[in-house]
Amino acid sequence: MPVLQLGIPKGSLQQSTVEMFAKAGYNISVSSRSYYPVIDDEEIECMLIRAQEMARYVGEGILDAGLTGRDWIEETGEDVLEVTELVYGKVGKKPVRWVLAVPENSDIKSVQDLEGKRIATETVNMTRRYLEKNNVNAQVEFSWGATEVKPPKLADAIVEITETGSSLRANHLRIIDTICVSTTRLIANKKAWEDKFKRAKIERIALLLQSVLAAGKRVMLMMNVRKEDLDRVIRILPALRNPTVSHLYDSDWLDISSVIEESVVREIIPDLKEAGAEGIVELPINKIVY
Repeated sequence: MPVLQLGIPKGSLQQSTVEMFAKAGYNISVSSRSYYPVIDDEEIECMLIRAQEMARYVGEGILDAGLTGRDWIEETGEDVLEVTELVYGKVGKKPVRWVLAVPENSDIKSVQDLEGKRIATETVNMTRRYLEKNNVNAQVEFSWGATEVKPPKLADAIVEITETGSSLRANHLRIIDTICVSTTRLIANKKAWEDKFKRAKIERIALLLQSVLAAGKRVMLMMNVRKEDLDRVIRILPALRNPTVSHLYDSDWLDISSVIEESVVREIIPDLKEAGAEGIVELPINKIVY
């Protein structure tokens, strides 16, 4: 039986990735003692791989597909197929940024001020290309971690990833430029993509993961409304599409269903009740397929 070799990012994206797959219908069980998670699909075998290494293993064909950031694809320079963009992260659904940062009291104001300086980063190749683009010669050193604490003694500047900027501020660093904006991508080995079974499997995974992200923090509201109150209720609903309205059997009542942002539910339910809606039910949504 053919099997798809799928890489799951180990580290900061691991938990949010497993949760996203669960909403998509794939239950992944991760053991602290194993790099081979169990998934409830006999046509898929999973392996935990650091996002930094994912593109390399997919590019080499050791894995057929995997999830990693656009930044690590760029850093490794691997020739992989980007199947789809998946905007999610460990904190929220926002892209992450690789930024050039210096101490708050540093005289460095722009990239040009880095001439002859030392930069610490985990993305050495990406940083060197950035410096070349700006015609700046600087020493770029690989950082094994805790990059934020290296300036000013161990480095003049750093290139570091940030999602909220809180860690940089906590270490008294200021951002002077953004080098790369990155989101998670589902990538595939180009040879695997030519395989009919593997391509179909990857496309199915991509569709389901996208449907989970499309659902986001939306919910379904269902309610009963008298015909004479319909217009008042409809005006309150901020629907994803026009609300669905159906007639109840042999009755002057209508059934209304609408997809809305969960954050507004507490604001509009009292208004819906006042406008004449009854039997209001809120249901969670795992997927929306466009």
